[in-house]
Amino acid sequence: MGSSVAVIQSKSRKEKMMDFIVYIVLITVSAIVLIPLFWMISTALKSNADIYAWPPEWIPKPAHWENFRNAWNAMPFSTFLLNSLFIVVLGVTAEVISETVVAYGFARYSFPGKNLIFIILLSTMMLPSHVTLIPTYIIWNRLGLLGEFDPLVLRAWTAWGPFYIFLMRQFFMGVPKELDDAADIDGAPLVQKFVKIMLPQIRPIIVAIAIFAFRGYFNEFQGPLIYLSDKSKYTMTLGMYFFMGGVNEPPKWNYLMVIALVITLPSLILYFSAQKYFIEGITFSGLKS
Repeated sequence: MGSSVAVIQSKSRKEKMMDFIVYIVLITVSAIVLIPLFWMISTALKSNADIYAWPPEWIPKPAHWENFRNAWNAMPFSTFLLNSLFIVVLGVTAEVISETVVAYGFARYSFPGKNLIFIILLSTMMLPSHVTLIPTYIIWNRLGLLGEFDPLVLRAWTAWGPFYIFLMRQFFMGVPKELDDAADIDGAPLVQKFVKIMLPQIRPIIVAIAIFAFRGYFNEFQGPLIYLSDKSKYTMTLGMYFFMGGVNEPPKWNYLMVIALVITLPSLILYFSAQKYFIEGITFSGLKS
């Protein structure tokens, strides 16, 4: 009896020691990951001269809180923010709708060449975006849509995210088919079955994909740089680029970090507010088959 208690206590000590080591490792890794964020905040609160000080200071003395106001007023960032949000709302909505419909079709219906088409769809993830850059630009140019928001949002209606389709398909395949059969017996139309029965079952992955899409559209730089020419239609990322300076003008790193922080905050807030659904969606999508 005594030996059993000793073994249990020994295992308990080993488990506690392992938990302690795991926590130390996680805290250390988290601290390393957060260093860029801390440096971004520190740089945003410095004067441009203090940024080049050596050794570098993590805590600015004094903190220049006016950098936030000056950076925001240096360019029409209120307009840029509205433009970015406009693109995000249209893009995320289009992606969620189109990719959900396509993923449902792959998960629930059988048709000739289904598996081959799905493999081809997934294989497009290996195609570098630079390969399609010039042909895509030529297409939008011939459609007369250069300088408009259309090239940045219309593509989302074509279910252009194969990775997101894969995640949704995996989640749909984990939903019992008995729900479909019950809806069919009750005479529910396809749209009603899809909206009221299937979509609530995949809410976690929809939230996860919406977060991914939000971050992609809100932080995108290449697309707006190529297709937008009117300053009144610039996005936050394009506006931030003006602080990079020019030939005879050094970069304004403190203003750059201010706008970068503003761009980062919405994604952080969205992730932490929907963390439960985000983690559940990513985890479950990898387990369904």
